[in-house]
Amino acid sequence: MSDQTVPADFSGHMLDLEEDEDLEVFSKNTSLAGGGPTPTSPSSMVNQYRLEDDEEQQDASAKDLFITVDNPESHVTAIETFITYRVVTKTTRSEFDSSEFEVHRRYQDFLWLRSRLEENYSTLIIHPLPEKFVMKGMVERFSSDFIETRKKALHRFLNKISEHPVLSCSQHLKVFLSAQDLTSYRKQGPSFLSRMGDTVRAVANSVRGVRSRPEEFTAMQEYVEDFSNKISSVDKVTQRIIKEQREYVDELKQYSPTFTQWAGLEEELAESLKGVASCVEQCSMEAEEQIQHLSEVLVPVLHEYVLCAETLKAVMRRRDNIQAEFEAKNEALASRKADQEALQEELDGLADRVELANNTLKGDWGRWQRSMRTDLKSAFVSTADKNVESYEKCLAVWESFLLSQRLEPQEQRDREGAS
Repeated sequence: MSDQTVPADFSGHMLDLEEDEDLEVFSKNTSLAGGGPTPTSPSSMVNQYRLEDDEEQQDASAKDLFITVDNPESHVTAIETFITYRVVTKTTRSEFDSSEFEVHRRYQDFLWLRSRLEENYSTLIIHPLPEKFVMKGMVERFSSDFIETRKKALHRFLNKISEHPVLSCSQHLKVFLSAQDLTSYRKQGPSFLSRMGDTVRAVANSVRGVRSRPEEFTAMQEYVEDFSNKISSVDKVTQRIIKEQREYVDELKQYSPTFTQWAGLEEELAESLKGVASCVEQCSMEAEEQIQHLSEVLVPVLHEYVLCAETLKAVMRRRDNIQAEFEAKNEALASRKADQEALQEELDGLADRVELANNTLKGDWGRWQRSMRTDLKSAFVSTADKNVESYEKCLAVWESFLLSQRLEPQEQRDREGAS
């Protein structure tokens, strides 16, 4: 793992979500054809924005492990109801017995994989799984929307693992992708008493705390707290915007028919009223499409990184626990001369673990930041592009209506002059 330094000041690397920037569109398509399709703006500023990352392109070309999660199936037994997902793997790696595997996994199997990875790589940043229970906004745990959302999240989880330089080589991942039955593997692992001992030791180290955390990890800690607050805030505001937009669309759907009915009562205003009704209806459809885009593109990424922030906090705590244990043993070594040799050996081992934990976390930190920024940039740019497209379409609809209203008096005067 490369020894990657982390700047003490993260302010230049933080996504500043509290400042507004003006987006100025210098040209818009106002040429309209009566009754024709709504114009778009292919030359808009956002459409010209492209994400370029040579390093990621090189990584993609060198990828040798391809995983797909699809085909969810419901299973009903006398005890429980659950969903399984097909996991298809294609690889050129020599450690696999075949180049292609197909297995079926339920959510508990994904939990098993992540817990094993966390046990073996406690200071690596392991991508989060979707929550076990019903997500916010989902009414039924086995509804098609919930299952589709979870399927996409599980697919993303496995692909994040497969792209990781260390986690992708884990024996547990290989078993997960290739073994038809995980029952025997799931029984393996540390015993209950061993896990309890680890938990008690972790709690004790947490209470004891770290006496002198290195500055770069203090900076990481502050960054994580700041990132967590900002991404959670954006996630909540986006959810609220979607809720309000849905209410707005419901109002528009009641608004349009009113003008259509009114047109039947006012013969002289009929065309104008029908034009308004048509504009409102088209704006309603654009707003619905915009809501769908927010729900399917932006919200999943935001929520995913809300969970990522909690994962980062857990990784930082585990690193601190290792250092706290090292410091405690170091103090014990100084006070217990009789056991110096045994403690020295244990101290050397813990010193190696601290160094390994520091190096793995520092190396994984940069990789995670690049991935996070790419994901969030892509979601934000896609959302901005959709917003510009939607508002330009709505603007074009209303401009077309205004143009038609300006032409009507001139046509009427021409007819009167001809008569």
